[in-house]
Amino acid sequence: MKGSSGPLIGKAVASVQVRMSDMQIASGRVVDGQVVVEGELPEGAEVTLLALDGEEEFEVDAALEAVLLESIAQGQRGETIPAEDLLREMRSRE
Repeated sequence: MKGSSGPLIGKAVASVQVRMSDMQIASGRVVDGQVVVEGELPEGAEVTLLALDGEEEFEVDAALEAVLLESIAQGQRGETIPAEDLLREMRSRE
């Protein structure tokens, strides 16, 4: 975070493997059992599908909710760091 003197992430992260690549986001619908994408993807593109389920919920305890809400507020205030800095910090903990 900008202006933060403490660590960027909690100590719970032991190691992380990240492969950065160019990605596209495309929306679509299932029609007759087939995924129909709005827009075009290159032939042979590897895709990952996430199905949205409006009924799915999850619960968190009060402490985690406070952490999540503060994280959202920090992002809204512009208190962010570049991904490269976060990855460097995470790698330094390996």
